[in-house]
Amino acid sequence: MDQYIGGIEHAILHLLYARFWTKVMRDLGLVKVDEPFTKLLTQGMVLNHIYSRKGDKGGIEYFWPQEVVDVLDDTGKVVGAKLKQAKGDLPAGTPIDYEGVGTMSKSKNNGVDPQDLIEKYGADTARLYTMFTAPPEATLEWNDAAVEGSYRFLRRVWNFGVKLSAMDMGAATASVASASSLKDVEFGKEAKTLRLEIHTVLKQVDYDYQRMQYNTVVSGAMKMINALEGFKSDGSDGDAVALAECFGILLRCLYPATPHVAHVLWQSLGYDGLHGEMLDAPWPRADEAALQQDEIELMLQVNGKLRGSIRVPAAASREAIESIALSSEAFVSQGISGAIKRVVLVPGRLVNVVV
Repeated sequence: MDQYIGGIEHAILHLLYARFWTKVMRDLGLVKVDEPFTKLLTQGMVLNHIYSRKGDKGGIEYFWPQEVVDVLDDTGKVVGAKLKQAKGDLPAGTPIDYEGVGTMSKSKNNGVDPQDLIEKYGADTARLYTMFTAPPEATLEWNDAAVEGSYRFLRRVWNFGVKLSAMDMGAATASVASASSLKDVEFGKEAKTLRLEIHTVLKQVDYDYQRMQYNTVVSGAMKMINALEGFKSDGSDGDAVALAECFGILLRCLYPATPHVAHVLWQSLGYDGLHGEMLDAPWPRADEAALQQDEIELMLQVNGKLRGSIRVPAAASREAIESIALSSEAFVSQGISGAIKRVVLVPGRLVNVVV
């Protein structure tokens, strides 16, 4: 097998048992491999609050988190709980012990039924939340309120797709049919900025998927929707093409995490006519041309203190950068009358004028 994924509680039985029998079969000459799995990922455990009460006969009864209301001290720390409603022989308001957070378990009544989340928010929200809240190998403390944040993000993606569907995106979407066609598109300044940001994030998302860091995959998708929502057209012919291209990239990056929303938007916006069904669509690749900048921003310092920033052509010479810095409003506004000793340039980062 290429990949084994299992929690730490499975290490003794499942994992060790599989490794043991692989070595037995190796020694018997039945197989030639030494290990049954090429890669191992030990996933973190999902934790939730535990509430219990010792009965009159010494037995311990556990309560679901939704059955109790927390009792807090002056600092806001949970120190106990009370029953919300009567349960069996226990009246409402019965004191309940709080045991802190622990591994979700049926026996401790602190699990979460995915079906409840699916009925309220949809399956994609449940998937997105579990992927985003923590790295796969880290412990995750469940938080019902935080699920709402994942739902709001998907609403933003959906609403942006609806916004695009209201525009005449047919011609723009057709221009994204192949990478070669984009070379003939004249992108304006705003479109170039959007493509730079989307393709920069795409490189990171691609890397994060390969190393199974799904939480940063989702944060990358959030950066993409921020860039798309913040895009302001300057009237250039390539603006609609840039929007169609970049939103198509976002949908493909989201598809493994939220397949249902991504699939419906993919079809409704006509991407399936270009790339086929979403399941068969090619994985997006960062366009190196989009990553090239016409201009770069450099921090401007005077005697080592930050005074602003300047924008210069990406291929500007040292002399040109110095001239732009000394004539910039950020420098002139300082009202410096002393002689300039030297100008220190850190390529791609800053200009420091020493007076």
